[in-house]
Amino acid sequence: MRIGEIAALVGVTSRAIRHYHHIGLLPEPGRRTNGYRAYSVRHAVLLARIRRLTELGLGLDEVRDVVADDAGRELVEVLGELDADLARQEEEIGERRRRLALLMAGPVNGREPVSPALAELLGATPATDSPTATKDREHLALLDGAEGADEIFGALRPMAEDPSVLELYERLDALATASPDDPRIAPLAADLVAAVPAGVLDAIPSGLPSGLPAGSGFAEALLADYAPAQAEVVRRMMAGVAARLDGAGR
Repeated sequence: MRIGEIAALVGVTSRAIRHYHHIGLLPEPGRRTNGYRAYSVRHAVLLARIRRLTELGLGLDEVRDVVADDAGRELVEVLGELDADLARQEEEIGERRRRLALLMAGPVNGREPVSPALAELLGATPATDSPTATKDREHLALLDGAEGADEIFGALRPMAEDPSVLELYERLDALATASPDDPRIAPLAADLVAAVPAGVLDAIPSGLPSGLPAGSGFAEALLADYAPAQAEVVRRMMAGVAARLDGAGR
């Protein structure tokens, strides 16, 4: 048989057969005097087996183990590993679908679906056109779904309902064009640290590092989202929260 004939017989493409030759999965057949490969029935049997195994979801390296003459693993062992892997994937997909169902059934923040806990927090926040308040909400949405996020959102509720917080946002907005050594930075950072409810510190998972260390990828990305003076306020606030965590034995 020529390559096109065996490909049609087994139900694969000629390109796939050439790839199997290239990676050593399917032995090269001998060639006729005209240079064409001459495939035998044994080649077709092996190729059909390769096709069935790949359809089951085995990778080509696993297929090689199965079809190896001597050193390969038993087929039942490889299939058992595949079954366990599929079971894990099913569990992960099921969990993602359960979370998706909650999001679809829950409230929406602008154009983004949010968890009920975040929606409740945002609903308790007074309306404001503060740019930094809007940015803060976006950062909270980024946290949504993370470990301990619902507890943190619940602990932030008193801060969200405190009208004086709007004044803190206004002070932060006023630094949009200020320099990083502006004298308003230090007192604002201190006031922001003091405004964080103790319950928020208690809700931060104990396995997390204290605060967001300077130099960490997320901390640097977060600071880059602000104007220079505002970023300095946020940096000092993160350091202050970390100090409060350390002082609480965290």
